[in-house]
Amino acid sequence: MNAIAVERGEHQPSVIEVDRPSPDPGEALLRTLRVGIDGTDHEVIDGNHGGFPTEDDYQILGHEAVAVVEDANGTGLREGSLVVPTVRRPIDTPNNHFERGEPDMAPEGTYVERGIVGAHGYMAEYVTSQPEYLVSVPDSFARHGFLVEPISNSEKAIEHAIAARSAFEWEPESALILGNGPLGLLTLAMMTVKGFDTTYCLGRRDRPDPTIDIIERLDGIYIDSRETPVASIPETYEAVDFLYEATGYAKHAFESIAALESNGVAALLGLPDDWTFEIDGGQLHRELVLHNKAVFGSVNSNQSQYEQARETLTAFPDWFVDALITDVYAPDDVGAAFETGNERIKTVIEFDTP
Repeated sequence: MNAIAVERGEHQPSVIEVDRPSPDPGEALLRTLRVGIDGTDHEVIDGNHGGFPTEDDYQILGHEAVAVVEDANGTGLREGSLVVPTVRRPIDTPNNHFERGEPDMAPEGTYVERGIVGAHGYMAEYVTSQPEYLVSVPDSFARHGFLVEPISNSEKAIEHAIAARSAFEWEPESALILGNGPLGLLTLAMMTVKGFDTTYCLGRRDRPDPTIDIIERLDGIYIDSRETPVASIPETYEAVDFLYEATGYAKHAFESIAALESNGVAALLGLPDDWTFEIDGGQLHRELVLHNKAVFGSVNSNQSQYEQARETLTAFPDWFVDALITDVYAPDDVGAAFETGNERIKTVIEFDTP
């Protein structure tokens, strides 16, 4: 069967021929429909993140997928049903974090991630999985169900932000999303679904631009960081209750503190390169203490957050997903699929249809 992979020593993905997997006892065989491409895939290709499976000289890419149960293989799954596979798997069992349903909180070295770290991903015609790592989705998700995975990461960030404020009554009204890529736009749409009164999205784009069009169609306010840096947002607009960072720009982790309202929370999800720069640590420390602000990091997600993401995706406006998914490619067009540009928002590899 065909799969899209990056080989050791290479920094370009290619189509390779691999054996069709046979499910082990307790596993189902899945026929892949669509797999989304995101920034993590590019980081894996560039060698800046992740790691190859130890037994192979190639890494099959892809961690955002929607698939059909082709062969239930005695697992109790319904053949022909649609599923979204989760990303993390335990290296050894028992693993307390996985047993508690908290794979996203497992420490590094105790898990692999499909398509990212130590395990092959979903950019293949067929894949296998145990049923406990699959989330059922309705048949209507065949075209866009892969979005459940990135949405689940934002569901976790929001859940943890609320948990961080659970000691008192916190009713956030304003949200600022740093980054107008696919994850930023998905999260902006989530803020609307979850009832935030005012939403902002920061980017570095000139008009006309399709991402700005989406921001404004969601009734969000676009902020050009070249004109208004993060730390200046309270003066130009307002301080916000919740800030979501999806840029991977290291300075934003510290500038976000100034952008928060008292009692506000910032969630950091971007992965920056190493970068040494000066900050006023004393001033930032005072801001955190005197105004009860909080900043935390968040990665991956758990089963319940995937399930919540499924509900959130259902609640998005009908036009939104069509506007977000700008490019769909067959596996043979892998070179074109992994190109980037301002006219592209979300690119998808389509392996099959239901």
